[in-house]
Amino acid sequence: MLETLDIKITKVKASRLPQVDFDNLPFGRVFTDHMLVADYVDGQWQNFEIVPYGDISVSPAISSLHYGQSFFEGLKAYKHADGKVSVFRPDKNAVRFNKSAERMCMPTLPEEVFVKSIAALVDVERDWIPTREGYSLYIRPYMFATDRFLGVTPSETYKFMILTCPVGAYFSKNLNVKVETEFSRACEGGYGYAKAAGNYGGSMYPAKKALEQGYDQLIWTDAKNHEFIEEMGAANIAFVINNKVVTPSTRDSILNGVTRDSVLTLAKDFGYEVEERRVSVTEVLEAIQNGTCSDAFGAGTAATIAQIASITHEGKVYELPNPSASVFANKMRSTLDDLKCGRIEDARGWNYIV
Repeated sequence: MLETLDIKITKVKASRLPQVDFDNLPFGRVFTDHMLVADYVDGQWQNFEIVPYGDISVSPAISSLHYGQSFFEGLKAYKHADGKVSVFRPDKNAVRFNKSAERMCMPTLPEEVFVKSIAALVDVERDWIPTREGYSLYIRPYMFATDRFLGVTPSETYKFMILTCPVGAYFSKNLNVKVETEFSRACEGGYGYAKAAGNYGGSMYPAKKALEQGYDQLIWTDAKNHEFIEEMGAANIAFVINNKVVTPSTRDSILNGVTRDSVLTLAKDFGYEVEERRVSVTEVLEAIQNGTCSDAFGAGTAATIAQIASITHEGKVYELPNPSASVFANKMRSTLDDLKCGRIEDARGWNYIV
């Protein structure tokens, strides 16, 4: 049984669950009945509550709106065949949550409080977790500054919240992506490794241009010379080259993804050699051309394993082998799905049972 924090729970009078079409779940647009809120005031976290989902009232002067002190996490909950409910690797998200907080000059949250806050909300919303294959309950913890003050200085007060959404697949097809050589997502010395809201706001314009050109995602490259691959817009990126799993090593411009870590760990279980290092655009394109690159895919919480069908660089299209015939990426996707849903042994204890 869940040992919760001292969380006050106020439930809705009537659930919206019967009104939801679970065969039509646009990602991130259908919210469950409740949300979790907490406040950071006078140097401590307090007022943990689960309340009915709804609008919140804020001052137009709160510093997060003016100076960008805001960040988030993303993870998922799953329902097992025996009725158990699990959250996948929330401890890893807790660590990254606090790394983002520190970089954004915001208060950290004890890891146990982070995990148990999520578990408490998921427990209340367990009936919202889809059972259909490939579906899950997406969990969005986030924090933002709340001081009513127009000045470039860290806020002294903050709000921590968690929303949950039943979701299907983030990507419904294999991806055609473009290597970005003009704009940059993050730079050395910046905060690309944090899940700061500003990282995503700044990426929207080049992503919009890519969509207008017919691409599904961008491959971001280093800000200095656009020579090295960093990540995709919605996921980390990895390749299988010469039967080795190759992925950009994390740095201050690359997010250290939980799914990325899971993929690399399981790849070693599969018997693959793993290389985390700088990966040049030229190396990948040459490997595609000479047939030594068998897989290219994004790895992320929302995307899970998103296979790439083609990569375009400076107008030239490089076609990957048929993703449906992929050995590694397809095995990785099915293994992760089976693990999260309790169909295979969870030897590492990655599933947090609620």
